[in-house]
Amino acid sequence: MVTLCNNTDKGSTASEVSGKKDSYSTYQEPDTRIPPKARPVLDAVSVNGVEIVESEILAEAQNHPAENPGAALLAAARALVVRELLLQRAVELNLAPVREETADGRHETDEDAAIRMLIEREVAVPSATAEECLRFYENNRAKFRSEPIFEASHILIAADPADARARDAARNDAARLAAVLMEHPSEFATMARTHSACPSAAQGGNLGQLTRGSTVAEFERCLARMEEGQITSAPVESRFGFHIIRLERRIDGDQLPFDFVQGRIAGWLEASAWSKAVSQFIAILAADATITGIEVLGADGPLMQ
Repeated sequence: MVTLCNNTDKGSTASEVSGKKDSYSTYQEPDTRIPPKARPVLDAVSVNGVEIVESEILAEAQNHPAENPGAALLAAARALVVRELLLQRAVELNLAPVREETADGRHETDEDAAIRMLIEREVAVPSATAEECLRFYENNRAKFRSEPIFEASHILIAADPADARARDAARNDAARLAAVLMEHPSEFATMARTHSACPSAAQGGNLGQLTRGSTVAEFERCLARMEEGQITSAPVESRFGFHIIRLERRIDGDQLPFDFVQGRIAGWLEASAWSKAVSQFIAILAADATITGIEVLGADGPLMQ
C-alpha cells in the first residue's frame, strides 16, 4: 500500500502534533483585570485642609472660557480656592448670612450672601473726589465725545461666505464696478439701483444716518477713514459680500462737558478701586492660608475677576 499523505512525522507524538495545531489559534482569554483608575485632571486641591473635589472644578470650568480645557480647569480651581478662602474668613468672623435679592430678581445663596457681607465689612473703598474725576477727564478727553454721525450710500454685491466660488465672482464684479465709478462717480445712484443686493438700492444705495453699531465693523472702520464725497476705490469685504461705499456727509462728535460725565467717571474710578482692594484682600488671605495643589499667589491674571 502506498501512503499518499502522512500528517505526522516519524517520531512525533500526538501531543506534539496537537501543540503545533494550538499554536495557530487566534483565541485569547478575555482580560478580566480591573483597569487602573484614571488620573485626576489636577493634583489634590485644598484650602487649610478643606478639599476642593474634582467634580466641583469640572462643573466650575464651564464658567471660565479659555483657549484650552486645561486653562479653563486652572481658572476654575483658582476661583473655587478664592471662594473657599472668603467663606472660611466669613466663618471665622461669625457672619450670619442675610440674603438679598440680586439685580436679576434672584435671591442669593447663603454662601454668596456671606461673601458679599464679608467684603462689605473688610474692604473699604473711598468715593472718587471731584479732583480725581477731573484729572481722569482731562487725560482721556477722547473718551468723552458724542458719537459721530455718518450719512452714506453703498452698493452691495452679495455672496455667501461659505461659497468660495461665489465670493470670488462677487469680488471681481465689485472691483469692476468700483473702477467704473472712479471714472464716473455721478453714476453711483444709477449703478446702485441696477446692481446692489441691498434694499437700499431703491434709494440709490442711500443708507441714511449711521452711528456706531448701525453697520458691520468693516463698514464702520472704512467710514471713519473717508472724506465727504469719497467713494471707496476697492470693495470693502464683510460677511454679506462686497461693498462699494460713498460717504455723503459726516458730523463729528462734540466734546461732552465735564459736568455731564462726572458721575460716570466717578463710577468707573470707584469700581476700579474696589476691584484692586478686593484683590489685595484675597492676596492677604491666601498668604496666611495653606493651599495645596495649585498656585494662587503669583499666578497670571487677577485673583478675582
